[in-house]
Amino acid sequence: MSKTKKLIFKRKIIEVKNLCKQYKNLIAVNKISFYVEKNTVFGILGENGAGKTTTLEMIEGLRKPNSGSIKIFGYNALNDSSKIKEKIGVQLQSSAYYKFLTLREILLLFGSFYQTYKDPIKLLQMVGLENKANTFIEKLSGGQKQRFSIVASLVNNPELVFLDEPTTGLDPLARRNLWKLITEINNQGKTIVLTTHYLEEAETLCDRIAIMDKGSIIAINETHKLIEKAENPFKVKFLVKKISRVAFSKLVKLGEMQNIVSKQTEFELKCQNQDKLNQALKIINLLSPLQLSVSRATLEDVFIQMTGKTIENNGESEKAND
Repeated sequence: MSKTKKLIFKRKIIEVKNLCKQYKNLIAVNKISFYVEKNTVFGILGENGAGKTTTLEMIEGLRKPNSGSIKIFGYNALNDSSKIKEKIGVQLQSSAYYKFLTLREILLLFGSFYQTYKDPIKLLQMVGLENKANTFIEKLSGGQKQRFSIVASLVNNPELVFLDEPTTGLDPLARRNLWKLITEINNQGKTIVLTTHYLEEAETLCDRIAIMDKGSIIAINETHKLIEKAENPFKVKFLVKKISRVAFSKLVKLGEMQNIVSKQTEFELKCQNQDKLNQALKIINLLSPLQLSVSRATLEDVFIQMTGKTIENNGESEKAND
């Protein structure tokens, strides 16, 4: 899924400076600063417990920071929340809805909290749930619940939408369907801030990304510029019947060589530059590979490089301290 929209507007919608949140001896968010530009998708990426949700909830006004400042649409988020709430939509990581209300009734209830709101049926049509308008939330599948949760955040037609782990727990197909929906919402001119621990999701959806680890932002930039920071930007994956010690020793000298998990004759080689890549390909081709693919570094490579760890995509919710 590629993003084709042009980023025309550069006005800063959100400005966060030295934001900090501490619980007794635990520093959940440690003096972070960033900004979000209009009509972009800004992602906060990190493993469970990194501080993503706490950060989002402080910006949304659900948690009070210990220190730092937050400006949204130029307003002080701590003092002018009433001026902000009409322009934002919030999808929480875990949402609880009234079980005795239908989807249409829930949207009407939410809409009554605002001066103006969108027609419930039109909102449901956005996510293909118009035929579920008179259905109770507990009758929906996991993917349908997530789609409804997102569309519920759009009831007041907000300029700025917050999505906290919007695809956690979904199967790959449902997740990609939700990616399409998020892209469509962004293409309507809305600014989106989302948290995620799915690396592919962040790389696919986000224009800019902040990588969080242990409450701090360790890297922040446009997505493609973060990927350009990879120490080994070229990757070769190949499968052979067998590999000689001589060939293996030559390839090891050209980059980082490793076995694909549980596969003795399938390898991945990461190279620092084009010249080493070309040398490696000549050696690999002499081995008559059964499979061969060449690719560039991904956000996952950069994340591992910067944090020294991978993110476990186990679908679990973030812990309470996040």
